[in-house]
Amino acid sequence: MFPFSRWVCLAEVITDGGAAFLIVWSMENIVSIERTGDVMRNKRAFTLVEILVVVVLLAILALVVIPMVSGSVISARESALAHDLQMLRRYVLVYKSQHLEVAPGYPDGDTAQAPTEQAFIDQITLSSNVDGQTAPIGTPGFERGPYLMKIPVNPLNNKSTVEVLADGAAFPANPDGSHGWIYKPETSEVRGDFGGTDDSGKPYYDY
Repeated sequence: MFPFSRWVCLAEVITDGGAAFLIVWSMENIVSIERTGDVMRNKRAFTLVEILVVVVLLAILALVVIPMVSGSVISARESALAHDLQMLRRYVLVYKSQHLEVAPGYPDGDTAQAPTEQAFIDQITLSSNVDGQTAPIGTPGFERGPYLMKIPVNPLNNKSTVEVLADGAAFPANPDGSHGWIYKPETSEVRGDFGGTDDSGKPYYDY
């Protein structure tokens, strides 16, 4: 520390010389404080006009980006629908070729019985024998299947249930969206139960 006499001398110099000498003597503290004060004084808040410009630019960006993202999502769902239909149709035909030309859906493979949704799900997702009887996967004597681990979800209505049409029944003229899929064992046809069209104008029902 400075002795008392030098404190007095400094006081006189400060009185005569102004703040310049004070800054030299107290460089670590005073200079840093004064510089911080200068920076804070140089900073200014955003004006209302600047904020409005940013908001407008973000709104324009949203108008451009959101439709692009939405279009990509819809396109991906349409592709998924086409893929799932192709997969279902393929495995229906594979099942039929391995079960005496009887399509899945008939209980125990008996075409004299009315086809049901549960029979279709079991015959596609469990093990089965050549007659169309089902059992848990790996059961001895039931070497066929499973063909799918589960029935896929229709990507357009998020449903996986299957409306199974009776023999002789026609497909509905228009889908009502109550199920994920509509299946006719008599002809091995599968359709997605969803209305509307894609960008090309093709109905989803005709995928």
